[in-house]
Amino acid sequence: MAGRWYALTGEEVLTKLQTDSKKGLNEKEVKERLGRFGPNELARAAKTSLWSLFANQFRDFMVLVLLAATFISGLLGEYADAVTIMIIVVVNAILGFVQECRAERSIEALKQLTAPEARVVRSGQERKIPASELVPGDLVLLEEGDRIPADLRLLLTANLEIEESSLTGESVPVRKREEALPGQEVALADARNMAYLGTAVTRGRGRGVVIHTGMSTEMGQICGMIQEAGQEETPLQRRLGQLGKGLVAFCLLICAAVVVVGIARGEEAYQMFLAGVSLAVAAIPEGLPAIVTVALAIGVQRMIRRHAIIRKLPAVETLGCATVICSDKTGTLTQNQMTVRKVVINGDVFDITGEGYDPKGEFEGRGDMRDIKFTLLMKAAAFCNNAVLERGGVSVAGLFRGLVKGRPAHDWSILGDPTEGALLVMAAKAGYWRERLELKEPRIAELPFDSDRKRMTVLHRQPSGKVAAYVKGAPDSIVELCTHTYRGGIAVPLSARDREEILRHNGLLAEKALRVLAFAYRELPAGAEELSEEAVEQRLVFLGLAGMIDPPRPAAVTAVHTCHRAGIKVVMITGDHPLTARAVALELGILSKKGDILTGTEIDRLSDKQLQEAAGKVSVYARLSPKHKLRIVRALKQSGHVVAMTGDGVNDAPAVKEADIGIAMGTTGTDVTKEASAMVLSDDNFSSIVAAIEEGRGIYDNIRKFIRYLLSCNVGEVLTMFLAVLGGLPLPLVPIQILWMNLVTDGLPAMALGVDRYDRDIMNRPPRHPKESVFSHGMTWRIGLNGVVIGAGTLLAFRIGLSLGDLALARTLAFNTLVFFQLFYVFICRSEFHSILEVGLGTNPYLVGAVLFSATLQLASVYVPFLQPVFHTVPLNGEHWAIILAISSAPIVWGTLFRSIAERAKEKIMYLKV
Repeated sequence: MAGRWYALTGEEVLTKLQTDSKKGLNEKEVKERLGRFGPNELARAAKTSLWSLFANQFRDFMVLVLLAATFISGLLGEYADAVTIMIIVVVNAILGFVQECRAERSIEALKQLTAPEARVVRSGQERKIPASELVPGDLVLLEEGDRIPADLRLLLTANLEIEESSLTGESVPVRKREEALPGQEVALADARNMAYLGTAVTRGRGRGVVIHTGMSTEMGQICGMIQEAGQEETPLQRRLGQLGKGLVAFCLLICAAVVVVGIARGEEAYQMFLAGVSLAVAAIPEGLPAIVTVALAIGVQRMIRRHAIIRKLPAVETLGCATVICSDKTGTLTQNQMTVRKVVINGDVFDITGEGYDPKGEFEGRGDMRDIKFTLLMKAAAFCNNAVLERGGVSVAGLFRGLVKGRPAHDWSILGDPTEGALLVMAAKAGYWRERLELKEPRIAELPFDSDRKRMTVLHRQPSGKVAAYVKGAPDSIVELCTHTYRGGIAVPLSARDREEILRHNGLLAEKALRVLAFAYRELPAGAEELSEEAVEQRLVFLGLAGMIDPPRPAAVTAVHTCHRAGIKVVMITGDHPLTARAVALELGILSKKGDILTGTEIDRLSDKQLQEAAGKVSVYARLSPKHKLRIVRALKQSGHVVAMTGDGVNDAPAVKEADIGIAMGTTGTDVTKEASAMVLSDDNFSSIVAAIEEGRGIYDNIRKFIRYLLSCNVGEVLTMFLAVLGGLPLPLVPIQILWMNLVTDGLPAMALGVDRYDRDIMNRPPRHPKESVFSHGMTWRIGLNGVVIGAGTLLAFRIGLSLGDLALARTLAFNTLVFFQLFYVFICRSEFHSILEVGLGTNPYLVGAVLFSATLQLASVYVPFLQPVFHTVPLNGEHWAIILAISSAPIVWGTLFRSIAERAKEKIMYLKV
């Protein structure tokens, strides 16, 4: 299908591609072409094979040293030790392999969830599909903010502009047209009737037919020069990587000291070397990076279940530091189920009944529905509109709406902008269906909505040959352009008093938290050729006002209160009237009754320094344009805040990208905004942002938990060996016991902490400082103290065993005491703020299961006869276990008792203060 597509007319292109200009392809044709051309995807970097992932587990330096020691053991005839060490190394490798596979799957799932979509026409129906399912011949609809999903030949354009810098290097958007470009060869940048994969629509609308997909596209032909970026590490992962290097150096130094002192005391060099290597393997937290990755991946999966899709992994860490959430009102804080409640025509108010997008309702009021202004306003609402009314996922044309009768009312939905959907439903309630109207008055041009103009205009050819312009937009913008109104069916000049009356009604509707749009009309002569904004949008006839409401989401009210408890400021940003913004903000609890609202006009008069001062006090911004959002984000960041910013339109992308946590809307958001974001909300709901922040805090808490657990236990292990050697005692543990202990304590229990339930009051704490060390709030002190307790307790058990006169028994006591110390200690690590009684033993079944499984393995090493010589253990009696459990459970018993007494004392002090 190669060729100079730009030189062909639209009809020739459709004929060549065997595509219907109205209905597009049917499912049978799509399936056949998908099999012929393959999915619409660029070639990706080769994935790491499962075998490579497994082999990578043996490339660690310490593991290689251990394998060498195993080989030496075999040569020296220590076959049992060699085989056991090899089994432990392989089991450790399997655990690491499972962790990495899980992280890889999570990241791949993330890519699938954030994959681009395309809006197409198939079998006459508009629908959204994954862009990967596009085939040559598909009809694609384009809107402002869309990312072009394949190479297209444009068939229809309405002020369409596309930014093509990724291909041509030209930063200025290109104005597109649909006419053929016959003649000489045309350069890529000059093909004005083409749209290419990866470029972005910055303005207007369009329709095109797919000519190339995947590697056949222009982007595909140069994708060999584009290398897929690797998964970005979070700052925490980088800091822990640096910490790991420091710990490795320190542990190697200590282990070397143990080996040297042991040999100096006359211990066998081979045994001391093997003990030193085993101790290093146990002491170095080699699983820490993998467990951090798994914790992040599992947390990301939990966020997905709570409708927050993370695109950039560092956002997980940043979420826990968020101090301000700047949120759009419509659809995020509100239900995004716009419904027109009131219409004002000639000063008369119509109340409209009905719920949601179901086109059933009545117009109640004193006005005359036969008035020309009523008719023209309803036509303007239907015509000046690109939304599609659906029922049960099927587009419902006015002529065929009877075919889907009998479906539940809640099946009605809108494909497109919710505001336009509400207007479409209002017109349908009055009997004005766009599809029926357009049979007599076809659309010939469109001047799309622009955030600077704050209006949209469509032009329709009337049966008489004249051109009618229907305009909708912000009341203040429309009224400025109106010079006439209708009275008694006749156009008369719009007086100053009329303008005041219109603005008065606008204010009354806005006070009731209604979003207000104004409508206007103009009739152009039949021969009118100039259809630009300047030529059309002037001398308009004012028609009336429509007030619609989008009620606050009940969950958003709760989420705002949660934010206030968590020390997070909520800022509402909207393009609505200040009175509407105030009413909604008061209901949500964002604004106090005496709180200030800042408008875009007022922001324009402020310097950056003045805005920075104001941003600390203001919680609601109204009548804003996208450029104001960017200034607000910068002002808040300069004040030291960590800012989360939501956005959906293409013009929101700069502010979303500037924010510490850019959040795009998954349902209404454009592809450009999603690409600029760090997180996407699949349900466009504010409460999902708060849920993501809670998850972000919880993930960080869980990472701190297992860092505390791993390092405390490792300090205890190292001190046990080091102090014994310094004190002239025999080695408390043999190498195989050290390796086994590392397997049963550092594996499953540590992983289970990564999925631990968060503290129930996690959102009652202030945000964490972004530069805060992972060892802050006394973590270093806790690790050191607990490590000393574990080491001292193990040596105590060892000395008791020696006093009984048996080295094998002493080592078995020390071995089990050290293991059970760690298995008990893992429960203490579940919370920094609450005792185990408050947290509850059974609230993390994975941890309970992991501890029971590890304890069973440990008991097997003591009581299974053929394992006893392998692990150098002897059977223990009840008295021995009493010693082990008394020592190893002491920290959890005394710690819980101390915390309980402290909490009661604190409660009494608070009571006395009150």
